[in-house]
Amino acid sequence: MANLKAILVVLSVMATLAWIPISECAKKQVAVARKEDIPYIKCQVCEKLAAQLHQQVQKKQAEISPKKISEYQIIEIAENVCNLKKAEADWILQIDIVEQGDKLKLVEQNTEGQCNSKCKTIERTCQEVMGYSDTDVAEYLYKSHPKIDTLVNFLCKDLTTACSTKPPPVPKNRTPGEPFVAKSEKEAEMEKIMKSMQGMPGAPGMKMYSKDDLLNNNFGDEDADDDDDEDDNTHFPSKLGKVLREKESSKGDWKQKITKEITKTSETLKKHANKVSNHVRQWWRRFKKPSPKKSSKATKQEL
Repeated sequence: MANLKAILVVLSVMATLAWIPISECAKKQVAVARKEDIPYIKCQVCEKLAAQLHQQVQKKQAEISPKKISEYQIIEIAENVCNLKKAEADWILQIDIVEQGDKLKLVEQNTEGQCNSKCKTIERTCQEVMGYSDTDVAEYLYKSHPKIDTLVNFLCKDLTTACSTKPPPVPKNRTPGEPFVAKSEKEAEMEKIMKSMQGMPGAPGMKMYSKDDLLNNNFGDEDADDDDDEDDNTHFPSKLGKVLREKESSKGDWKQKITKEITKTSETLKKHANKVSNHVRQWWRRFKKPSPKKSSKATKQEL
C-alpha cells in the first residue's frame, strides 16, 4: 500500500512537470554559500531564526491541540529549521540579501525565490548560529514558553554570540549577489511535494532534485552515475547473498537451538519416564507376589 502511494505521488509530480514551460528548463549552476558574507548578516539571521522557532512551535501546538507539544517535537523543529531540504526551512527561500551602503540587509519577500548563493548563505549562517544549541533552545522553549523578544535575547546573546557585537562594514569592492527571482506556483508546489516524500515508506533514499535536474535528467555527474551503476551491479548480488546467508544462518542457528533444546528435553523426560516406569513395575511385582505367611495359610486351607 505504501509503495502504491509513493508511485501515485511520483506520477502527480511528473504530471506537474508536464505543465512547466520548456523555456524555464535552462540548466543552471549549483549555488554555493558566500562564507565571506556571514559576519554581515549573522545577527539578522539569528533574530529571524528565533522568530521562526517561536512561530513554528506555536503552529505545531495549534495543530495538535488539545495535546501539549512535546520536547521531542520542538527538538525536531530546531534540528530542521536551518536545513533547506526540510519544510521547516522554507522561510529562508523568502528572504533576499540587499546591499545598503556599508551594510547587508535581509529583506523579506512575499513569495519563495530560486535558491541561489544568497539562499545558501542564509542557510549556512543559520546552521552556524544554531550549531549544537538546538537541544538547549528546544528545552528553553519547552520549559519557559518565552515571548519572541525573550527568545531572541536568549538565542542571540546568551546561548550564542551572534548579536554580541556589531557587524563590520561591508567592503566597497564586494561583488553583488544575484537578483531575487520568484518561483512559479507550480514549481513551489512541486518542491513541497518532493520534500513531503522525504522518508516516506515505500520511497526510501529519495533525493531532492531541482526542477531543472528533473526536466534535464541532470542527476549529478554522468560518470559518477555510471560508476554507481557499475558498483551496484557488481556488489549488489554479493551483498544480497551475504544478507540472505546471514538471515539463513540466523534461522539455522535458531533451528539448531530449538532442535537441541527439544532433544535435550525429550531425553530428560524419557529418563524420568523410565524411572517412573521402573518404580511402577517394581511396585506391581511386589503387589502381585503373595507374602510367605499368606501363601502358607492358603495351603493349609486347601489341604
